[in-house]
Amino acid sequence: MAEIHLSSEVAGVVLVDPVVHWDDRGSFVETWRREWIPDCREMVQANRAERVAGSLVGLHYHRFQADYWTVAEGLVRVVLHDLRAGSPTDGATLCMDLGGGGPDRHRGLYIPPGVAHGFAALTDATVAYLVDGTYDPVDELGVAWYDPVIGADWGLVDPVLSDRDRVNPVRADLVADLIPLFSAGPAGEGAS
Repeated sequence: MAEIHLSSEVAGVVLVDPVVHWDDRGSFVETWRREWIPDCREMVQANRAERVAGSLVGLHYHRFQADYWTVAEGLVRVVLHDLRAGSPTDGATLCMDLGGGGPDRHRGLYIPPGVAHGFAALTDATVAYLVDGTYDPVDELGVAWYDPVIGADWGLVDPVLSDRDRVNPVRADLVADLIPLFSAGPAGEGAS
């Protein structure tokens, strides 16, 4: 049975350590089960991002969409920042490494709506993620990765960024109507 951990740093974030089955051929891992986050909506789309070492993605956020991430190859530094007005952890930042060769390399990460998220590829890396909504450009929002208020330690000096991520506003300049509101929801926490 997978071990489920609720984050104490950012409300609603869930870490999943699945069971790894080993034999002479290698390993098998279930990377997602709906029962691990029972109150979440159905995951309806799967995506994969392949990034070269030194790349940085984010910080992105959605008002309505949740993500579930696993790292298939490589090592990434994940940064999460709670943007949800009224959240008990509003303004909290969580940095963690996922993937690599460590004991938690198969760890899954559930990110509720309203939590800004991004990752830095510390090595060449492949991140696979499930989302509970199909692509909606209206719900593709961002906040500056370098914002000193967020205070993220990305583990990179001169990251490779997309054009989109170069121009995201700092948190203080986010449009008020686009700031997610906290409410009880999937996994006990969420945004509305």
